[in-house]
Amino acid sequence: MRRQRLLGYVFIGPNMLGVLLFFLIPAAYSFGLMFTNYKFLNPHVAFVGLDNIARLLKDPMFYLSLKNTVLFLLAVPVSIALGFVVAVALNQRLYWKKLLRGLYFMPYITSGVAVSFVWMLLFHPKQGPINGLLRSVGIDHPPGWLSTTTSSMYAIDIIWIWFMLGYNMIIYLAALQEVSPELLEAARIDGAKRGQILRKIIWPLVSPTTFLLLITGLIMTIKTFGIIQAITQGGPGNSTTILSLYVYQNAFRYYDMGYASTISWALFVVILLITLAQWVGQKKWVHY
Repeated sequence: MRRQRLLGYVFIGPNMLGVLLFFLIPAAYSFGLMFTNYKFLNPHVAFVGLDNIARLLKDPMFYLSLKNTVLFLLAVPVSIALGFVVAVALNQRLYWKKLLRGLYFMPYITSGVAVSFVWMLLFHPKQGPINGLLRSVGIDHPPGWLSTTTSSMYAIDIIWIWFMLGYNMIIYLAALQEVSPELLEAARIDGAKRGQILRKIIWPLVSPTTFLLLITGLIMTIKTFGIIQAITQGGPGNSTTILSLYVYQNAFRYYDMGYASTISWALFVVILLITLAQWVGQKKWVHY
């Protein structure tokens, strides 16, 4: 047992060392910076106490980025719902279903920058194929998508839903493989219709998978900034600036590391509250 325990420590050692070096130590350092006025390459560092927190609470840009983050998070449940529908469809006996699964999953493993530039072309307000299609069906004034402050965040949501759909579908497919066919056959013999089987049997059985996708999807989404940075850089008019992007801008555009650390810890608090709310709420709808 002693040798097995030592072998276990050997295997987890590199991973724990990585967590210590790249997560715990930077997090502690960031927490300390939150109480200073540290700016990159500025040797004059002073302790400012709670000034950065007071500045954050009065910062209108922080509240705008928080609002944009909430709008961005709406893409997660939509993508999960669509992923479930696609997974149920591709779990049936279909021609080319393996090819279709691969095609749906491909966007998730594609470079985020490449995805960004493709969608920039698709959403072009004048020459883009999406608005061209809308004009062809009689919509004379289609949305400006990424070029206007009123529609840009919703365009980002559409891109993110499309990007995450394949991943959610694959995870749901794995869960659907574990649903007992005898249970479904018994429900059909008892007279249950397809919609009733889907709502009353399949959906409750895959609820742990839904809970997993909801937690990981919200955390991944709230930390994402690469696609938005590549497409809009937070514009137009800061309409797509989310909290993670606001942290990046303060840290690497304005070099205000103290204030950027304050925003990052505010982002951590938001993630923590969302996760705790889901953990408490899952007792009412997740069936193990």
